[in-house]
Amino acid sequence: MPIGVIFVCSANICRSPMAKGVFRSFVRRAGLEHAFTIDSAGTIEGHEGQPAAPLARAAAGRRGYDISDHRSRTLTNDDLERFAVPLGMDRSHLAAMRWMAPRAVADRPQLFLKFAPTVGLLEVGDPFGGPPRGYEDALDLIEAGCKGLLEALKPLAEKAS
Repeated sequence: MPIGVIFVCSANICRSPMAKGVFRSFVRRAGLEHAFTIDSAGTIEGHEGQPAAPLARAAAGRRGYDISDHRSRTLTNDDLERFAVPLGMDRSHLAAMRWMAPRAVADRPQLFLKFAPTVGLLEVGDPFGGPPRGYEDALDLIEAGCKGLLEALKPLAEKAS
């Protein structure tokens, strides 16, 4: 059974789609795509069906991550039951997930940067509305987090294979 990983941010148009694209690429390069189900969602409504923000697509594309197929959606209670590893980009997402989660899985949500302790931060800041550099900075953190996440989950993924 594949390991379900869902990345969560506010509107699902910047950080979480970039994280989904980066992790999907890392998993593919490791030859483990069969071992994972990867998705992303947002904690707020209002952007349903929209593509990732243009600056997010551009920043991801410059690093070889294709997120052009992304369409925003809102996080559901079902997502929190279905995905074993729900990851929030900041504390507000973690709080929203823990509030929404059915009691049996309320301990699942985690902060994404838990998997990148060497960066010295707990949150990936929201680049939306800021300069292009903010998307690059977010991607630096996302790449570090995805690397650590894959290292942490790889033994489980290989065992499931």
